[in-house]
Formats: sequence, C-alpha cells, structure tokens
Amino acid sequence: MRNRHRGDPERGQALVEFSLAIPIFLLMLVAVFDVGKGVYMYNGVSEAAREIARITATHVGNPIGTNTETLNRIAVQRALVPDLGTPVFSCTDLYGAAVADADCGSGDYVRVTVTAAYAPISPLGMLGPLTLSSTSSVQVP
Repeated sequence: MRNRHRGDPERGQALVEFSLAIPIFLLMLVAVFDVGKGVYMYNGVSEAAREIARITATHVGNPIGTNTETLNRIAVQRALVPDLGTPVFSCTDLYGAAVADADCGSGDYVRVTVTAAYAPISPLGMLGPLTLSSTSSVQVP
C-alpha cells in the first residue's frame, strides 16, 4: 500500500502564497480603476465648466445663465457627467473682481463654477465622497 503523505513537505505552499497575495493584488487593481474613474470624472467636470462658460459668454442673459442656450448646454452636460451640480455664475472684470452690474457687458468675463460628487468604490471610498470642482472664465465678446 502506498503512503499518501510521502513526498515533499512543502506541497501546497504555492496555494497558500497565492491565497495571501491575491486579495492585495485585487485591491490594488480596483484602486487603479477607481483613480482612473476619478480622473475621467474630473475631466468631465472641467469640460462642463468650459462649455457652459463659453455658451454663457456668447449668449449673456439677465441674470447670467438664464437664457435658453445656456440651459440647454447645462442639460447636455448633466447627461454626460453624473451628479453634476448646479453651476454658479458670476460676472468679473479683467482682474477677477466682481462687476456690480448683473448684466455682463463687452470686455467683462463670465465665470462659471461647476461641482460634481464622486464616490470611490474601493477602500479609497473610506475617505467618503469627494467633491470635484472646476472654474472657467470666458470673456464676453
């Protein structure tokens, strides 16, 4: 009769090492995807701020950001960027100081700030949801 326990006493070592290493590897893999998704969302928020500022500077309403073209662009950007917040509009001069007149004139700048919430799914999410924010300024022609 054969002895079943005869052989290498380190048999099964690779399985134990694999079972110890795979959770760490998977955690790192998910974290890489999470960071990539965060960068992608931040790029979307930045693009939304630029697009909304460009349209608002071209079609200035009174008050700022209330004309149809701007509202349509906000709707498009909300479809592209999940959890996009309400944009904040302001009119500034060349140096960034707020202009008293709510209706921006030629040479003034439309400043748009856009935010979006991002919640990572990996253990990076233990930090809680992050608020991504971007500001863009465009001169009124």
